[in-house]
Amino acid sequence: MAASGTQSKDRQFLAVIGDEDSVTGLLLAGVGHVTQPPDSQKNFLVVDAKTETSAIEAAFDRFTTERKDIAILLINQHIAERIRHRVDTYTAAFPALLEIPSKDHPYDPEKDSVLKRVRRLFGE
Repeated sequence: MAASGTQSKDRQFLAVIGDEDSVTGLLLAGVGHVTQPPDSQKNFLVVDAKTETSAIEAAFDRFTTERKDIAILLINQHIAERIRHRVDTYTAAFPALLEIPSKDHPYDPEKDSVLKRVRRLFGE
């Protein structure tokens, strides 16, 4: 138990990988943060049709492994589909990974990796 307390102690920010509307809404709600220079890093990535899958994967890796100040990573479900192999194999407790709907893409619980794990635990 003590190990999980020390892991979560410095985690104080949300990170977002999403479409423009989702990220804008969350930034307006106050989740935006930029680290101190010289290597200023944002805690969000706006994804559109032109965004390379490798850029999404790099942001996912940065938020889940490199940044030790991220407590929760929110990702639009339709974007998570583009990197499903990474999302499904992610098992760390911190940051927590949550798939969220977007304005144009409704939430599908059948695709959510967390719900899939919960169903396996309960034998469904």
